[in-house]
Amino acid sequence: MKRLYTILAVGCFAFGFSQALKQDQRVWMAYVGQYKASPKWGYHMEAQFRMDNQLEQNMQNLFRVGVVYHFSESKNITAGYALVNTYSAAADDYFKENRLWEQYQMTTKWSKDILINRFRLEQRWVEQSGISEFGQTVSETAYQNRFRILNRFLWHLTTLKSEKEQLYVVVQNELFATLGKNKVNSKGIDQNRFLVGFGLNYNNTIRLELGYMNHYITSSSASDLMNHTVSISLFHNIVL
Repeated sequence: MKRLYTILAVGCFAFGFSQALKQDQRVWMAYVGQYKASPKWGYHMEAQFRMDNQLEQNMQNLFRVGVVYHFSESKNITAGYALVNTYSAAADDYFKENRLWEQYQMTTKWSKDILINRFRLEQRWVEQSGISEFGQTVSETAYQNRFRILNRFLWHLTTLKSEKEQLYVVVQNELFATLGKNKVNSKGIDQNRFLVGFGLNYNNTIRLELGYMNHYITSSSASDLMNHTVSISLFHNIVL
């Protein structure tokens, strides 16, 4: 329980980043696949679509792939590539981000409860555009190093029709920190994502989760943003 309280405390910390704040609503849909090809090796495939609250505008989409090496059933490392397209209302267009990422993940189990700790490094190349003194649109690519730490707790509630079908509560927090000077975001804390929701686990191969996420984004050039987000996620774990 102490670890759960720690996760909640870090999530609440997100509210204190800035006094200048805008708020909005979002709907996120995600598919995350983990495919184990051998006792030691596997691969990761992920797609996310992040919409406005009316499901009319795709605000951002993300596609992530990676190669996984398993030290054991509870510890693994992954390295891969991600492509991110983000909508800019000012330009009425999408700007692109190319990203390399590396992570270490550790899973701890108590009976039917699960704690996941994940540490991720990212190397980001983010497109940025502006207007020159001659009125022309100019663009450049800004580079940023970023570190992410995720704590994710799955608390078993009840077994449904059989042991293969289980209902659980999910509580998680992910903190994003910038590393070094950059033109993407000069603040030390880039963003924070705190989520609470419910999940359905089928045979430890499929997890469907529905929850609320408080997504706090800091900015070095504008007001900070807090998105109140409905999160829908499908997790798929397969041994090939």
